[in-house]
Amino acid sequence: MNKISSRQIFILLLTAATLIGGYFYFRYTYKISDSVPFAQEITLIVLGTVATVLITAALLNQQTAVEIKKEQSIKFLELKTKVYETLIDLLEEMSLTDNISSEELIKLQFLTHRLAIVAAPPVLEEYYRFLQVITECTRDRDISDNYEELAKALGRLTVQIRADLIGEKDIQDNYTSKYIEYLITRNSDESVEMELN
Repeated sequence: MNKISSRQIFILLLTAATLIGGYFYFRYTYKISDSVPFAQEITLIVLGTVATVLITAALLNQQTAVEIKKEQSIKFLELKTKVYETLIDLLEEMSLTDNISSEELIKLQFLTHRLAIVAAPPVLEEYYRFLQVITECTRDRDISDNYEELAKALGRLTVQIRADLIGEKDIQDNYTSKYIEYLITRNSDESVEMELN
């Protein structure tokens, strides 16, 4: 639930005071204007205009806050996607060569820090496990003998990345995380089989 800030309380109190004061003022002018022709109608027009302006301002203020929040969410999702794509690209680049260079290890270290900024906790946990697999498979900086193990670890990482980016959509489409994990693992295993043959 959103907490109400002191500024919002101030605006609420100011609005309440204005409405109460305005009510008594317009009630007074409405009673006085009884003898002047069209005075009551003009008072009602002014009252209606003020009420319309206040309601419109309140609605626009709320709509602006929602739009800002939506825009921030979109920018954050774009940043997440960019970092995840960079990670996958780097891992692809690393696996295309038999030996991992120092430059690739440095890129991986910096990418780890970028992930720490945007990734969800399950992604970070799986990424840690993935790094353990990479460390184990590349003790001699040669990854050519460990494609299958790396592919499985990357598949598990991909499941978490997908859940972080579009997990809610999968739930709406009635796909369970287990089924998605099965599909990704199956595809990963199939791609390893193709490479080994």
